[in-house]
Amino acid sequence: MTRKILIVEDDDDTASFVERGFAEQGYAVDRTGDGREGLFLATDRAYDAIVLDRMLPGLDGISVLKALRAAGVVTPVLILSAMGALDERVRGLRDGSDDYLVKPFAFVELHARIDALIRRGASRDEAAPTRLQIADLEMDLLARKVTRGGKAIPMQQREFQMLEFLMRHAGRVVTRTMLLEGVWNYHFDPQTNVIDVHISRLRQKVDKDFDVPLIHTVRGSGYKLAVEE
Repeated sequence: MTRKILIVEDDDDTASFVERGFAEQGYAVDRTGDGREGLFLATDRAYDAIVLDRMLPGLDGISVLKALRAAGVVTPVLILSAMGALDERVRGLRDGSDDYLVKPFAFVELHARIDALIRRGASRDEAAPTRLQIADLEMDLLARKVTRGGKAIPMQQREFQMLEFLMRHAGRVVTRTMLLEGVWNYHFDPQTNVIDVHISRLRQKVDKDFDVPLIHTVRGSGYKLAVEE
């Protein structure tokens, strides 16, 4: 099945380079240099991925991104921008992009990142269990509820996402990088203690009132959710 990609980029040389590269890889490519038209295309047609510039005429890239997410469009979006400062990358990711690549760039890297986003999206769409369980810890993915030993455990959204990631990788070591990418969609280290803070909160909720701890620190590696003797 032919993959379809939308390129929203107003620099003609860059857009032509990217369009030609994806066409040579067998993609069906739509291209526009205007933010408003890009938003129209992205909401009107089905794409496997979108490459989105930050600085665009008509409507800037961040506004396009926010409008897409507000409209319920979940198509993977990679921001392609010359704005490479840390706070700009963080802003792009927080506002709904799935990846961020700074110009100048190599097409081989852009292609690899887009391919990874499409594969990740496909894996999410596959049939998946609606409940996760390890020992007496249970998670209802549809109801967004967590219980342990039958006792309800209230969870904030990010705590739920982090616990879900740990439960999906139960028995395996989960590194900080895996958590940053899998929960926060960060593809770089923001140099904060956000992981430690959330792990501490999860331990207070999941382990504090129970005899058997489930969340373990693997020194020098990361964390593991498991029943250990």
